[in-house]
Amino acid sequence: MTSEKLSLSSTKTSLHTLDSQASSEDYTVHAKESPCMIRDDPLSIRRLSGSLHSSEDPNEIKQYLEDEERLREEYSDLDLQRLATKTTILNRIASTFHNAEDDFVIDQYRVPVEDNGEEFKSIDPELVTWALDSPENPRNWRMSKKVYVTLIVSMYTFVSPISASIMSPASKDLAQDFDIQSSTVQALVTSIHLLAWVIGPLIIAPLSENERLGRRTVLNWTCWVTFVFNLACAFSKNTTQLIILRFCSGLFSATPLNVSPAVISDMFDAKSRNTSLAGVFLIPFIGAAIAPVIGGYVVEARGWRWVLFTLAIINGAIALIGLALFTETYSPSLLHAKAKRLRKATGNPNLHTIYELSGDGLTLGKLKETVTRPLMLLCTNPLVFGLGSFMAFIYGFLYLMIVTFPSVFEKSYGFSQSTAGLMFLALGVGFVLGVVSWTIALGYVYNKLVEKHGVAKPEFRLPCLFVSAVIMPIGLFWYGWSAQYKLHWIMPCVGSGIFAFGLVCVFQALQAYLIDMNPAFAASSIAAASMFRFLLGFLFPLFANIMYEKMGYGWGNTMCGILAILLGIPFPFFCYKYGERLRAWCNERMEKSEEKKRAERQEALRRKAEALIR
Repeated sequence: MTSEKLSLSSTKTSLHTLDSQASSEDYTVHAKESPCMIRDDPLSIRRLSGSLHSSEDPNEIKQYLEDEERLREEYSDLDLQRLATKTTILNRIASTFHNAEDDFVIDQYRVPVEDNGEEFKSIDPELVTWALDSPENPRNWRMSKKVYVTLIVSMYTFVSPISASIMSPASKDLAQDFDIQSSTVQALVTSIHLLAWVIGPLIIAPLSENERLGRRTVLNWTCWVTFVFNLACAFSKNTTQLIILRFCSGLFSATPLNVSPAVISDMFDAKSRNTSLAGVFLIPFIGAAIAPVIGGYVVEARGWRWVLFTLAIINGAIALIGLALFTETYSPSLLHAKAKRLRKATGNPNLHTIYELSGDGLTLGKLKETVTRPLMLLCTNPLVFGLGSFMAFIYGFLYLMIVTFPSVFEKSYGFSQSTAGLMFLALGVGFVLGVVSWTIALGYVYNKLVEKHGVAKPEFRLPCLFVSAVIMPIGLFWYGWSAQYKLHWIMPCVGSGIFAFGLVCVFQALQAYLIDMNPAFAASSIAAASMFRFLLGFLFPLFANIMYEKMGYGWGNTMCGILAILLGIPFPFFCYKYGERLRAWCNERMEKSEEKKRAERQEALRRKAEALIR
């Protein structure tokens, strides 16, 4: 049956009436008042709901077609009612921006809806979402499948650190081939990767929040692009080519570091994701420790170019495995694909997801926001700047060790390149022990403080930092002075392991704090701190050899240890004591700056609602 054409004024009047009816409590509308609704009998509700929110079974699709025909026969103007329903939903989403409670998290890239718009199912049976306990919903996957996907995404994160640090043992051979006289340029070949990590994730990672791309597409293509640049590095003809190609590789290789926590969040709720996040968090550190071991053996046997060929082989293998086995986890992308299949199967072009209805997607405006907001937080939020500075310096100290390990163990101890590479395993042992120990300790202390005070506060994440602020300087002193006096080779290894053990606490505690202090801007807070730490991770190795030549390993690492104490005790203490007041002040300022953006989003949704009736 074709719908009767109405004048604009009468259409608006009808829609206004229907919208008012659809706005009643619990979004319920009597069937005769809204033809877009199912009849008020359980059988028809079950049939239509089953057709839309289950897998595309032929019998269910057939039943949906029968239900749709029944609706068309029963109601005179189904298209008008669809417009009314869509207008109602858009108006409700728009009002959510204005009326959101303080603890309501508005995603930076998505519209503020819960459960992928399931709260609107009762007024829009053509809305494609997940049924209760739907096996297609990543949150409802079997635990075995979640573990399997976690392992695959962890493999992606392995590419990032090995790409960054595998060249460290090859710096001497590379310098001979390309006649590099400057120790700064030698270090630049390794650390340039981290400079790219400052920029790349801000632009590329948000693409995974677009429902037409999703996590799988972004992770796969960035892994393959990284492979191409890593392979191209092996054919470099001079230092400039190598540095440029490694920078390009770094732009894409950092993406898994930012997207992998989002993948875990897609599958696990807040209470059950800690263990999986700890595993994903550990892999980059393990990669940073294992890569120089691989590089040391390969450069000794085949030369520096084969170090890059080996990197490309590992990268390519992971890219192939991911392409074949990684499953999409982003619900908006999965729902987008489901709606597309259902539209084709049923011939009903009106089936849609909440994100298609609201016009969600990554726009240039949103992309600009993802780049500028972390910078704004870093410059205007003292908590982000202070704690981010602490993280950045500690990360810089780590890369000081990574680029100077070859000179310590090859020159001071006379080890071969392959044997010197094995010394990096001391860092790996420290990382593994740190993740296991600090995950337990941080959770225990946090839960005890919550139990004691009867309320959860972000500051309860910080007490363990006072312990790590002592452990890390001990590791730096131990490593530096044992290398200075050429004590048994195990001694600098023990010192580096102690430092790595303490470093894990800093990253776990501060990332949890940055998330908890304002969940609505968690991604931007983490991005701001990451930018700062990758920047210092890039800069510190450039002056490492010069510093140690002037000061020696003992005094050079003593200076680093003193800085770790000066940053590691005052900042956490200040945040623990005054953090609540400072958070309130910072959040108030941030909220004021966001009000204009929310008003613009609200107005855009209302304009879209108006456009539906024109």
